[in-house]
Amino acid sequence: MNDFVCKRYIIFLLLLSGILASGYRKPDVYVIDATKNAFLHNNMGLRYMNEQYYAAAIQEFKIAISLNPNTQATSVYYNNIGDAYMAIGYPDMARRPYEDAIKQYSLNFQYYQDLVKCYKSLGLVNAKIKEYSNDKNSLNKVMLGLLYIEKGDKKRGIIVLDEFVMSEPDLLITAAVKQYIKETVKHIDDL
Repeated sequence: MNDFVCKRYIIFLLLLSGILASGYRKPDVYVIDATKNAFLHNNMGLRYMNEQYYAAAIQEFKIAISLNPNTQATSVYYNNIGDAYMAIGYPDMARRPYEDAIKQYSLNFQYYQDLVKCYKSLGLVNAKIKEYSNDKNSLNKVMLGLLYIEKGDKKRGIIVLDEFVMSEPDLLITAAVKQYIKETVKHIDDL
């Protein structure tokens, strides 16, 4: 009986040391990350845009927005939808996404430029100049300056943009506006 107990004890120790030495760990748990998935859908939409499958691109951007609706990245997705609609010749459909992109993140100068091009396609430049002429929001000067330039009144547009730069030197958008002013002035001087 003593020999039997000893064998059981040795088997138990072997099993215990085998478990301890096996390096067992819990399997990784896959976490579904909506933000990461939104990023992937946006990239898929960009791929479709490059291949000129605009309807599929628009759907991918919409999925990205639904997965990640209220962040700065969402403004990129809205702008991408606007770009897709402009590419297929539907500026009326592009208007809302461009406006939503600016509402979501108002410090990206490219969004303003895209929206102004959309307004021009819709023939709304003069109406929007009247709308953005109020001084309630300093960012309205960015839109107003771009609208004047798009209308053909480049000097007035540059003056308005320069006023914005002087009044808001610390905003993130200001550096892009300065660069745009330099390029536009250079273009005027070349003429």
